[in-house]
Amino acid sequence: MTRFLRPLLVLIGFMLLSNSALAETPFPTIHEPSDESLKCIQPEDEMRRNHMNYILHERDETMHEGVRNEPGSLAACIDCHVEPNEKGEIADVGSNEHFCNGCHEYASVQIDCFQCHADRPQKFIKRSSHTSSLKDQLQQTLAAHNVSSKGVNQ
Repeated sequence: MTRFLRPLLVLIGFMLLSNSALAETPFPTIHEPSDESLKCIQPEDEMRRNHMNYILHERDETMHEGVRNEPGSLAACIDCHVEPNEKGEIADVGSNEHFCNGCHEYASVQIDCFQCHADRPQKFIKRSSHTSSLKDQLQQTLAAHNVSSKGVNQ
């Protein structure tokens, strides 16, 4: 009898502890756009539950069909929800203050979008008009590598 009672008591104790800890854990802060005329493409509770489905659908349409819809794009979300703080600094995706990271860290979900996409609004990304294209940079790197490898082989 005690063989079955002990695990049951441990389980009940764990449930009681986890419920009290859950009640004390605050939800992450969602940064609303400062421009009140901007509305999200879906209600907040819908976006919390299903934003990944929207992002994946948008990704498939963009990558496979060439369709680019601004309202549902990841860049549009970032442009609205990621804003500078009082000091004018913009949080990067590694920070808890970043719009995406607060919820993802809360839910223990890894974000891989920003391995390719910008984690801040386009208007805050400084680009020089003198920077070469990615193709030019790649060609320069390959040329430098070929020159150095020819010197080693001779």
